[in-house]
Amino acid sequence: MRAIPVAARVYILGTALCAALCVRPALRPDLPWEAMALLAALYAFCELPARCRCPGRSVNGSAPVVAGSFFPVLLAAALLLPPAAAALVAVPGALLGRIEQRPRSARRIWRTAQLTLATWAAAWAQVFFGGPVALGGGGYGLTTPDFPYVLLPTGAAALAFCLVLSALDGGILVTAERLPLRTAWRGLLPRSLAPLGAHGLAGLMMAVLWRSPFGPLSALFVLLPMYISCWVFAQYHRERAAHQATIRALVQAVDIKDRYTRGHSERVGHASVLIAHELGMERERIEVLRFAGILHDVGKLGVPTRVLRKDGPLTPEERGVIELHPEYGHEMVRGIGFLGEARSAILHHHERLDGTGYPFGLAGKRIPEFARVVAVADAFDAMTSTRSYRRGRPVPTALAELERCAGTQFDPRMVRALVRALDRRGWQTVVTADEAAPPGPPPAAVPSAASSSASPAASPAASPAASSALPAAPPSAPSRVQTVLPAPAAVGRGNVPPARTGGTGRTPQAGRNAGTTRSGRSGGR
Repeated sequence: MRAIPVAARVYILGTALCAALCVRPALRPDLPWEAMALLAALYAFCELPARCRCPGRSVNGSAPVVAGSFFPVLLAAALLLPPAAAALVAVPGALLGRIEQRPRSARRIWRTAQLTLATWAAAWAQVFFGGPVALGGGGYGLTTPDFPYVLLPTGAAALAFCLVLSALDGGILVTAERLPLRTAWRGLLPRSLAPLGAHGLAGLMMAVLWRSPFGPLSALFVLLPMYISCWVFAQYHRERAAHQATIRALVQAVDIKDRYTRGHSERVGHASVLIAHELGMERERIEVLRFAGILHDVGKLGVPTRVLRKDGPLTPEERGVIELHPEYGHEMVRGIGFLGEARSAILHHHERLDGTGYPFGLAGKRIPEFARVVAVADAFDAMTSTRSYRRGRPVPTALAELERCAGTQFDPRMVRALVRALDRRGWQTVVTADEAAPPGPPPAAVPSAASSSASPAASPAASPAASSALPAAPPSAPSRVQTVLPAPAAVGRGNVPPARTGGTGRTPQAGRNAGTTRSGRSGGR
């Protein structure tokens, strides 16, 4: 629990205390202990395969049982039992369920308390709408379920279950993840209504069969299609894991080739997610944006290594080659369908709001939203990262530079979102090269956001301050922001692609003007 913020610890313990108060009345001897124990054992048994290698795991290792797979058992308990007894049904299975992330003890307590409260609320909701009578409990002469009226208490139970889960999830996002109040609950309820509505109908089927002449054993047949649907979901989960493995392999290849920016891609992805949360993006878009941040420099795989690791100033031709890396990256990921909007961010993350960026010189809102987010995250990490050849800027200094360039190079909305996110979460700056940062005071001249966020051939069309902040240095005496590690053996000129290899025959704008203002290397590569 030490790694969890104090507010989250208080929130979890408070939720657990409320759950304990909800199940306390269930400890009376006059309650239906037999049905309660049977349902609790059934739910626990359904959760167990996710923890075991056999039979819960398929041959290829994917687990067909995931959290939330057997909510119909809990909703059936809410329809069949008194509220306190129904809440107690969730406890054993929640404690035994699979927890993948650490800290596991805190997450286990949280999950148990959350499901207990949700089941308790669902049971009271169906009681309020006459569920026990509508299900054939004997009131008003009814001994069989009253269709279609029984759908009303069932829907109320599923809705209450969904509302409590969404409300508690939003609270934990605020306290543990420190998301802003205005965005923490956004989208939680709509995303869970449809699946929990289906679980409610399955729970109703279980409850009806439970009270039928065939008895509780017949209710187990409802779980078979649920298990099959879980298996299908597990295949999706496995495919998603394969996507992430593919992305990790691409990023690792970039890190190996451009060793000076090792870890940069992951941090740009993280900073992009922070901005996205402040903007209130949907969770699915945030995940795609994270991919965009991680893969934004994948096109460097198409740039000759000797250019990426060159010690001295770049020639205009080499600048032109470097500035092709967004287009190389877009070509590499064009066929990866799950990346979606991330592809446009990879292609346009070096565009500038004033239209002087590359590769296409887009301006303003014509630059895709994802690209505007990644551009800010890329520049921020480039300025704050300490590398073996220069020190990083302090976070406040980097943010001030971003704010100075907002409106010309960066989208002011994205810059403000990053500032707000860092006010709440802070930022961990790290050394990203093989050697420690050089001792001594930081250099007097540090590249600005315009140069730090770019490749070594950052566009000379940057802001005037950006150009003046990086004085030129002769090749025999590299500046502090230049690479001072020895470069590998030179690669033959035949390995260097021309300044433009696309179908239009256009030379990139920055490449045409390269070499007119700056001779030093950029800090961000």
